Amino acid sequence: MRAVDIIRKKRDREALSAAEIHHFVSNYTKELIPDYQASALLMAFFLNGATVDETVALTNAMMQSGATMDWSDLPGPKVDKHSTGGVGDKTSFILAPLAAAAGIYVPMISGRGLGHTGGTLDKLESIPGFNVNLSLPQFRTMLKEARCGLIGQTKDIAPADKKLYALRDVTATVESYPLISASIMSKKLAEGIDALVLDVKTGVGAFMKTLEDSKRLARTMIDIGKGMGKSVVGLITDMNQPLGNWVGNSLEIFESLETLKGRGPKDLTEVSVELAAHMLVLGKISRTLDEARQKVHELIKSGAGLEAFRKVIQMQGGNPKVVEDYKLLPAASKQFRFHSISSGFVAGIHAEKIGIAAMLMGAGRERVDSVIDHSVGLQLHKKIGDAVNAGEALCTMYYNDEGRLASALELLNSAYLISAAPVKAPPLIYEVLD
Repeated sequence: MRAVDIIRKKRDREALSAAEIHHFVSNYTKELIPDYQASALLMAFFLNGATVDETVALTNAMMQSGATMDWSDLPGPKVDKHSTGGVGDKTSFILAPLAAAAGIYVPMISGRGLGHTGGTLDKLESIPGFNVNLSLPQFRTMLKEARCGLIGQTKDIAPADKKLYALRDVTATVESYPLISASIMSKKLAEGIDALVLDVKTGVGAFMKTLEDSKRLARTMIDIGKGMGKSVVGLITDMNQPLGNWVGNSLEIFESLETLKGRGPKDLTEVSVELAAHMLVLGKISRTLDEARQKVHELIKSGAGLEAFRKVIQMQGGNPKVVEDYKLLPAASKQFRFHSISSGFVAGIHAEKIGIAAMLMGAGRERVDSVIDHSVGLQLHKKIGDAVNAGEALCTMYYNDEGRLASALELLNSAYLISAAPVKAPPLIYEVLD
């Protein structure tokens, strides 16, 4: 089997076999195929698309390029959640411990933030001492004892994805549904899970801006899961405004803890409960969604979810006292209240601009090597549909550097849209696909 023949076949719009895809991915991972040939195949996929069988084969080949986890010795369902990323998206810290408290094993492998979306690992590292770099044996211990662990991708997990993603980034082949889906699912399915809940964001702050694009991405990933014998459900959720009221690493940990205590904002609570409920149904802990929702609410009310998160924090080296004492979390030294210049109703909060403003203050990365300031961010006082008076605060900015504040303020001036007429808030969940 020659690489050039595989490239030519895909170039000519012929479907590749699973054996051909596996041969190419395996040999590229072993550096037996050069970057220029891998780039050519990626462009052929980008231009010509892929069948469901090809996408499943590509995902499987990328997954099999490294270590895959086997939790068959753990007596219970293994279910995870994946979000396509957004602003203020902190549901993992809420639903993972809730699902664990319900009896599900949650082996969650997450990523860092880049650009306007925050990273799960960066937020966790705002907890003093929290270690996201566990070895796979340490991760196994976490799962056995806490039913839940939140770590970063190791070099052993889907190494083909890391090589191919770096190549896609510099060959203008990132925006491909088969390639995006295979990248996501190869890492998730390497976790050894039985089922997966997808939180596919849609709107101005999402990777996929339109509802149809978000649904197409969700369907592609669901097809991959089905093709690999896994149960997958996809929720299309709103990202036209930030989720919750706080944006920024330590600030989002604080809001997650408040939500686990039953004091979280309505939108964050509802989305987290819904995602957790689907995890319970897929894991066969609950028979129906209504039963699952009730169980999740009970786990919040009893404090079982909070205690599960406390155990995760402690076992991963973090200071568990942050659960009660928020002063242990990093805090910015300065505050600035951003006021509305007119009265009316909040008609829009451009989530991407809010995320970029937080990044400019130091909460995110402009480049891979940027240093994160875990203490900075924003608190939203008004959401879409809320009434506001001229001179009333729309948000508070928490910052340390005056120079960074100025550049963030320029974005906020165009992030809010105020209407004279009342406005309805967008739906939190647009559709559920399975």
